[in-house]
Amino acid sequence: MSNSASSAGAPLEQHVDDLVVANRVLAKYNVLDGFGHVSIRHPERPGHFLLSRSLAPELVTAADIMEFDANSDAVGGDTRTPYLERYIHGEIYRARPDVNAVVHSHSPSVIPFAGSSVRLRPIYHMAGFLSGGAPVFDIRCCFGSTDLLVRCREHGEELAKTLGQQNVSLMRGHGFVAVGADVRIAVYRAMYTETNAALQQKAIGLGGEITYLSEEEAAKADAMMAGVMFRPWELWKKKAMEG
Repeated sequence: MSNSASSAGAPLEQHVDDLVVANRVLAKYNVLDGFGHVSIRHPERPGHFLLSRSLAPELVTAADIMEFDANSDAVGGDTRTPYLERYIHGEIYRARPDVNAVVHSHSPSVIPFAGSSVRLRPIYHMAGFLSGGAPVFDIRCCFGSTDLLVRCREHGEELAKTLGQQNVSLMRGHGFVAVGADVRIAVYRAMYTETNAALQQKAIGLGGEITYLSEEEAAKADAMMAGVMFRPWELWKKKAMEG
């Protein structure tokens, strides 16, 4: 699908198609497994969002996509079982009008940084969007001991506050969220958050001093990547949809 086909003016069906592809891509590359989810803001009703019913991402089809309102309630009398943590998406969309896609992942390389004093920082140019490090949401600080799941609007609201204006927020003992103005951008950021985390751990394991991207370098790298970050989309799509 071309850049223009996935633009804000594209038909709803094309947005749904991109959402299905996003699920399959993130599952193919182990950023999502049997859990995790990805959503898009509804292109015609900006206060609503689209998200699959509760289903392993690799199995998602267009028929599984549900519509939710601003309170993360299913619309249109849809009684299928939704993801419990749909409030992650609803509250981020409420807080961030610039965000049109959200990924929630439990990918393994990122988890240690959410439970450690070591910050996740950009170690190479493909992850310039991590400039300044990813803030960590600790649900215990606001709600005491829980099962760490974002079960209600209040949980989601606090997560959105931690995310602030950043592109990624880690979640202690849980995973992370990545956001973007386009579902392909959110997918790109989720993919390279995992990759950067794995590379950073390898660099730390070498035992020497690590040189991370400076804020200026990260900003310039991210600006450069903005023009080409859609390049891998068709490749990822081809590999994921081939089965």
